[in-house]
Amino acid sequence: MRKQTAGRRPKTIRKTPKKRDNSSGKLMQSFLGISFCCLVVYLGYHYRGGLAYYLGFKSNKTNSQTAEGKRISDIRNVQVLEKNNGKSVGIDVSEYQGEISWSYVDTLEQQYPVQFVFVRATVGKDRKDRKFDQNWVGAKKNKMIRGAYHYYRPNENSIQQARLFIKTVTLQKGDLPPVVDLEKLPKDQSIQNLKLGLKRWLQAVEAHYQVKPIIYTGERYYDDFLKEEFSDYLFWIANYNFYREEMKDNWLFWQFTEKATVPGIKGNVDVNIYNGDLQQLQHITLEE
Repeated sequence: MRKQTAGRRPKTIRKTPKKRDNSSGKLMQSFLGISFCCLVVYLGYHYRGGLAYYLGFKSNKTNSQTAEGKRISDIRNVQVLEKNNGKSVGIDVSEYQGEISWSYVDTLEQQYPVQFVFVRATVGKDRKDRKFDQNWVGAKKNKMIRGAYHYYRPNENSIQQARLFIKTVTLQKGDLPPVVDLEKLPKDQSIQNLKLGLKRWLQAVEAHYQVKPIIYTGERYYDDFLKEEFSDYLFWIANYNFYREEMKDNWLFWQFTEKATVPGIKGNVDVNIYNGDLQQLQHITLEE
């Protein structure tokens, strides 16, 4: 028998670990990097008009405006206005805009004339907008095509709401048809009852003014609840989505932003585009 030497252990052969193949991971990172760069270049080119305007490359851009720190929404606003150049542009206001200096309300971005305005007149069955009278007269003095709208509350009596609007608003020749603003769903009634109440409001207002009212609502609300049963009415649609830059053919008006600035108005204001030019807009106003 061979004698073992004390304290000596057999040698262990260590295997050198194999290097992982990271080529696929690096390829994916490169692909994502290139894709991101392409996206940035595309967006920069696509929104070149708005970007150029707000970076001060246009001749009609003043230094004070350049220093204001415009937001991404402002760039989109310019892009949308350029895409819809030739169509009539307007705003809508309520007491939330505070005191408006109507003589200064003239253009958007110094080049798009504000040709019409919708003024909130009433809310629900019992509230008149606190600035309606002032805004209604001010818009007329500023020689703008004006229209009045009612904010509809689904859980309140529709006939009482119609009576309040009729009592408050006197439409004249050259004014736009009355508008009902429908944004919320009912809490204590069915959708069918909501539609029934809305029809009653529309019928009462049409009977008084002898003109079919316009319905204002969001695009999703329109698609889900109103598109089929109210297809004989004209719609003013709100859609602020960044990707949308042109209005659909079946929209009469498109409210494309709630974050615009207009001379004479402090803070943000909604901007709308009519699906036609000024002459076509005048064609839908009241004749008597």
